Amino acid sequence: MHPAQPVATASTVFLRRPGVQRVFYPLLVALVLLGLWQGLVVALDFPPYLVPSPLRVTQALVGDAALLFGALLTTMKITLLAFACATLLGTLIAFAFVQSRLVAIALFPYAVLLQVTPIVAIAPLIIVWVKNPTASLVICATLVALFPIIANTTLGLRSVNPGLLAYFRLNRATPMQTLLRLRIPSALPYFLGGLRISSGLALIGAVVAEFVAGTGGTGSGLAYQILQAGYRLDIPRLFASLLLIGAAGVMLFAVMTALSRWLLGGWHESELSTAP
Repeated sequence: MHPAQPVATASTVFLRRPGVQRVFYPLLVALVLLGLWQGLVVALDFPPYLVPSPLRVTQALVGDAALLFGALLTTMKITLLAFACATLLGTLIAFAFVQSRLVAIALFPYAVLLQVTPIVAIAPLIIVWVKNPTASLVICATLVALFPIIANTTLGLRSVNPGLLAYFRLNRATPMQTLLRLRIPSALPYFLGGLRISSGLALIGAVVAEFVAGTGGTGSGLAYQILQAGYRLDIPRLFASLLLIGAAGVMLFAVMTALSRWLLGGWHESELSTAP
């Protein structure tokens, strides 16, 4: 007789699904951390102006929902515009680097220089030179998000299977045919990886640019709300603003990951594997 096999319940089968695991386990960890945070704040009796509890942060988020979510929309508008500009410019620059070796040799060091230059050092100049506040913030965020797309797309366009490249040359494929049918499909995973990195950097660049600009009023972003909350020692509101920024970053990364799975899911090894 064979030993009795454990019977899988419906909940066990449900939790074994990869899509469910990607949502369930991070949420479980978040609930545990929030519970520990609430318990430590209550047990150690931290004042709310020093370390607010999750309950107070939630109350601040609900109480100032109209103001904070309006600020989130402003920050997201700058982020998305900068992300679109970085994607377009980065892709065009990468194509230019691949098509001409001399262009890559001459200009790639300046792309690296742009990446390593702190945005807080050049943002004041951009804000002074560009009179439109929104345009200046978009330029600053674009500069932060640009390099990953240039580097990843350039690497992808150059990472072509030598055998396939020789096959295209053997069949006398034109440079445009080689680009469209070989180099771009080969570069797509690298390009999408650059998008995942760049989307988060665009949000960081937008927030940093708002900090430097210090723009207020009805069209202010979340960075201004954080500054004002810090000046007033309204720490629950500060934490609520940080929570919205973090949620926006996670949402951007999730959208880029879903796009990558949609474009690569049927043929590329990175999505066909069982890795998370």
